[in-house]
Amino acid sequence: MPLLGGATAAWPLAARAQQPAKLPTIGFLGGTTPATWSLFVAAFVQRLRELGWIEGRTIAIEYRWAEGRGERFAEIAAEFVRLNVDVIVTVGGAVLAAKQATSLIPIVFAAAADPVGSGLVASLARPGGNVTGLSSQFTDLAGKRLELLREMVPSLRRLAIMANAGYPAAVLEMAEVQATTRTLGLDVVTLELRRAEDIAPAFEALKGRAEALYVCAESLVTTNRVRINTLALAARLPTMHSIREYVEAGGLMSYGPNFPDLWRRAGDLVDKILRGAKPADIPVEQPTKFDLIINLTTAKALGLDVPPTLLARADEVIE
Repeated sequence: MPLLGGATAAWPLAARAQQPAKLPTIGFLGGTTPATWSLFVAAFVQRLRELGWIEGRTIAIEYRWAEGRGERFAEIAAEFVRLNVDVIVTVGGAVLAAKQATSLIPIVFAAAADPVGSGLVASLARPGGNVTGLSSQFTDLAGKRLELLREMVPSLRRLAIMANAGYPAAVLEMAEVQATTRTLGLDVVTLELRRAEDIAPAFEALKGRAEALYVCAESLVTTNRVRINTLALAARLPTMHSIREYVEAGGLMSYGPNFPDLWRRAGDLVDKILRGAKPADIPVEQPTKFDLIINLTTAKALGLDVPPTLLARADEVIE
């Protein structure tokens, strides 16, 4: 009997020894929906795989989706802190919520419009703290977008700018667009959103006051991009965006960084952190690939003739 008792006592120890060690875990905070971000997720997961991090085998990924509701960012970030994930990966407005939730867990942003201006990092070269990632340069590219929009609509005199007033980086981008319009001598109308219910009234208030619409990208706007483009088309407004997906959803044109490429490079940063690097010491990177996308179907619906010079420079033409 003593022998049996000894063996029984040993079982829990043996069972514990056989339990697999906890996999390094990524908390993935998606600003919109899985369908909207499918290309980004695929690019990120593929790059991790190339670096030896295979989901379910050498790494775990906890996905959470805010579905365009900014108030969900803080809830999800707090959940990741409770789960004690090894790194949080996200974009834009959700980065600030994650930073407020933890100063210890590393945070990687795959894209942020103005990381220094919106207070995410101390500087691009030396981020400091627990946050690093990739700048989307949305604010820096505002002038280039306006230049392209004027090429498409040479008669443009009155511009509307739509932005989520609750998202600091969108407010910064709106200010940059306004500054550029002053140098170009354009009249400006601003449409400030805070929730989806503000979109229709904004278009109602805009009637007859603008000849084109510049849309500042972020989660609320991304989630409602089809609705925004449908209303813009009904109001006969050519639209300028910064993300390809907006043009796929009926927008006229976009100019901005290639997002799948940013997400691949976010995989590189996550790899460095999981191998021991500190976010404070990893410089924020800039985009290297930029795409000009034009929707010819939308152009035709608006009665616009796309200049051949613009078509020749487009990285993709949607028909």
